Amino acid sequence: MRVLITVKAAPTPSNAYGETVCVAGIRQGLGQESWVRLYPINFRAQDAVDQFRKYEVVRLRAKPARNDRRLESWRPDLGSIRRERVIPPGKQRRSHIDHHIQHSMCELLAEVRSAPPGRSLAVIRPAEVSSLRVRPNSGWKPEQQRAIDRAAAAEDLFGVSGTPLIAPRFTAKYVYRCTHRSCRGHEQGMLDWELVALQHRLRNLTDAEVISAIEQKFFAEKVRPGQDTAFYVGNQAKWEQTFSVLGVYTAAR
Repeated sequence: MRVLITVKAAPTPSNAYGETVCVAGIRQGLGQESWVRLYPINFRAQDAVDQFRKYEVVRLRAKPARNDRRLESWRPDLGSIRRERVIPPGKQRRSHIDHHIQHSMCELLAEVRSAPPGRSLAVIRPAEVSSLRVRPNSGWKPEQQRAIDRAAAAEDLFGVSGTPLIAPRFTAKYVYRCTHRSCRGHEQGMLDWELVALQHRLRNLTDAEVISAIEQKFFAEKVRPGQDTAFYVGNQAKWEQTFSVLGVYTAAR
């Protein structure tokens, strides 16, 4: 398959894989484009040359996920990934993304409830984004920390050194309304790779400085007058009615 990558979610601990990232995008070349989720991928275990970027088109082999009933979920053959090109911002990128944008998160949730599993990936243009709530992160859950410890022990056994995955200091949630006439609002956690990467770069700053930087980047810059903003959203296999913001799409009007 050929996939335009639109989402790189934050890395999380995994019992089966040690550390994984959920990648999603738009499958191309079938006459009708479709959303796909590629899992598991461990970016930190890949060479830098293999760490493809958002809005890059990649070619790979993949199989339908066996333990995930969501139709968008595929298990990638990591050795088959070939990078093609990055779609630049502006008209070229908009031509790939804009026709997939919908306006109603409420309708997406209703679809999942009435005909599960429904769609598990979408890009939603909010009617109004009221706030970005940044809160201290309580850290990894005990089972997640055990997964990290097992992965570190396995690396030591084979003589491989690496930095254990560290939980980010802060989490963030978008609070917004979609355009559905009876929308009461949505509050969705943010699982974007960029949120974690920003905190890693600013790890030597104070909490107040990091919070200010998060608010600046993900609210003041990404949700501002004069540009189109949309949220890439996705749910979880175990909680199909729980959607999170996997990334933010912006384009000049």
